[in-house]
Amino acid sequence: MKILIKNGTVISMDEKREKIENVDIVIENDKIIDICNNYNGDYDKLIDATDKIVMPGLINAHTHLGMSIFRATNDNYHLQDWLEKKIWPIEAKMTDEEVYYAALLSCIEMIKTGTTCLNDMYFGWRGTMKALLDTKIRAVMSRCLIGEDDDEGNRMINEFETMINEYKNIPNITFAVAPHGLYTCSKDYLKKCTDLSIKYNIPIHVHFCENKSEVKTIENKFNTTPVNALKEIGFLDRKLILAHVTYLSEDDQKLIGNNISFVTNPISNLNLGCGIADLVSYQKYNINIALGTDGQGSGNNMNLFKHMAFVSDLQKAKYEDPTIMEAYDVLKMATINGAKALDLDKEIGSIEVGKKADIIILDLNKIETYPYPNLLCEVVHNVESSNVDTTIINGNILMEKHNLLLNINENNLKNKIKNICEELKIN
Repeated sequence: MKILIKNGTVISMDEKREKIENVDIVIENDKIIDICNNYNGDYDKLIDATDKIVMPGLINAHTHLGMSIFRATNDNYHLQDWLEKKIWPIEAKMTDEEVYYAALLSCIEMIKTGTTCLNDMYFGWRGTMKALLDTKIRAVMSRCLIGEDDDEGNRMINEFETMINEYKNIPNITFAVAPHGLYTCSKDYLKKCTDLSIKYNIPIHVHFCENKSEVKTIENKFNTTPVNALKEIGFLDRKLILAHVTYLSEDDQKLIGNNISFVTNPISNLNLGCGIADLVSYQKYNINIALGTDGQGSGNNMNLFKHMAFVSDLQKAKYEDPTIMEAYDVLKMATINGAKALDLDKEIGSIEVGKKADIIILDLNKIETYPYPNLLCEVVHNVESSNVDTTIINGNILMEKHNLLLNINENNLKNKIKNICEELKIN
């Protein structure tokens, strides 16, 4: 199928940092094959983008799809209390079917809010995978690994390898090894995760230094700094995705290599009282910074536009300097930097000929987003879900003019979710 997106204003997010007005984008099957003015060739489907913004789909580099049922359950909880007393006991009871419906809700939320690719860490992988296939969203998938190098830990690894072998030929799906954290896994188990990363040549995705308590636990457990702990278990030699990184000393920042990306989750960290990551310092050491929502339990929603709006403002407040971070830096975190973190930057993250057609179209001609003399600032700080007009993933139009084009009954889904919440006594 050949799709023509006609006459849009394009934010390319390529190295030229281009904003191109009145441009046509031609998509054939899953790829962008032309970007030009006044395309006059053949096409099967026309999307008129006049007076609209065309940009790469957003990339959620750290999330937990199955946690939609825990949306806004974090009020007045510290992180570990919330996990250990509220979340983990309920998650232990969840069936694959319940995870499926929870993940399905998350996927639809992302499609409607302009996210086209995600990096998931959760345990009920069969339910999550079914949701991904039903919605056609792009994903880096894992099976969360936690605990010891024992029968239970090895059972989780076997499940992860089963998932890879069963779904390795799905076009939209790649994989990452996902140990939960250095503080929740034994050293031997973490080294097994390194071995898995080497065996399948895939990244490692792990929670890291989310709060001060975790930092102290890692230091006591490894008798060294957190980054040296990563070195001890072999993680520094792999493509590594570190989620949160709210606290990291400057000495440790200096040790971070080119294969390592940080994923900041500002709303989650604020809600759980974890603190504000020093992104300005991380940028000083050329660390690739991507953006995530975390699960809805702590992040409240999966609308990356809402999370983008916090990033630079928090840094400006932290440094008491309004010039410390510009909007374009934040937009990179949600697009091309996310692609780099997930080892997908040759395929997605910018609008360029030859890349996959993961594209969103924004309509900013609404009272709450008009006018927009500084387009990049407007996109980062003011866009809402109501501005997301069209979502295309891998060349598939999944939403057009705000209408979801999937064979999914949203009211039935909401009823399923309501029943699950009642059954699991979530409040």
